[in-house]
Amino acid sequence: MNAYVPIMILGAIGVAFAVFSVFVGVAIGPKRYNRAKLEAYECGIEPVEKSYLAPSGGAGAVRQVQRVPVKYYLTAMLFIIFDIEIVFLYPWAVAFDSLGWFGLAAMLLFIVNVSVAYAYEWRRGGLSWD
Repeated sequence: MNAYVPIMILGAIGVAFAVFSVFVGVAIGPKRYNRAKLEAYECGIEPVEKSYLAPSGGAGAVRQVQRVPVKYYLTAMLFIIFDIEIVFLYPWAVAFDSLGWFGLAAMLLFIVNVSVAYAYEWRRGGLSWD
């Protein structure tokens, strides 16, 4: 148990710092909000507003919804695909000699899996930068 005490102390310091940072930000942060500050920021892509009848809003209730184009999500998915690929490929390349055939087979399966995600992204138009 004595070996874990420094790790638990470090974890407690990390949690305390996170909680302290949130409270300080709320306490001394700006309190003046306007319409532009309350809107969601989605990488500079302007959301498209759409009105529809709300199902539980009563007689003729209209609800405003802001839809973000799918292009934003495709770009985010592309980043995640390549980010995860690099995170797994770099350690594999460093330890390639000691892994043997099992490491090669596991990495081939991983590359096939990433290639499927890449092909889906390509087919959906995530690589065309209009």
